[in-house]
Amino acid sequence: MSVLKEFKEFAVKGNVVDMAIGIIIGAAFGKIISSLVSDVIMPPIGVILGGVDFSNLAIVVKDAIDKKPPVLISYGKFLQTVIDFAIIAFAMFMAVKGMNSLKKKEEAVSVAPAAPPNQEVLLAEIRDLLKDKIVR
Repeated sequence: MSVLKEFKEFAVKGNVVDMAIGIIIGAAFGKIISSLVSDVIMPPIGVILGGVDFSNLAIVVKDAIDKKPPVLISYGKFLQTVIDFAIIAFAMFMAVKGMNSLKKKEEAVSVAPAAPPNQEVLLAEIRDLLKDKIVR
């Protein structure tokens, strides 16, 4: 089988399309969460901590010289990104947990216990008859 034919079979499968849609929605969801963290959550935290703007927190490694900008370690942006990640991870965890609980409910409803084979039914009847004779 040629590589081109294998690739065509792979690309046409529904899983690839589903994955692409998931990535696009995930990127949009990430932007929403980033805005939530930077525009809604971090400002009140900054006020609580004494008016700190986390996006401007940085350590100066080398000061600005002439027209060259300073060299900074922007740990405030890093903290904001970590909080973004934590919120996204928690939201995805809750979504997956919800989907799993729905799957379990569907499986519990749709799967009825199978009837035992005829041999087992006959053996159970014989056992019960033998118990009745011994008890009498």
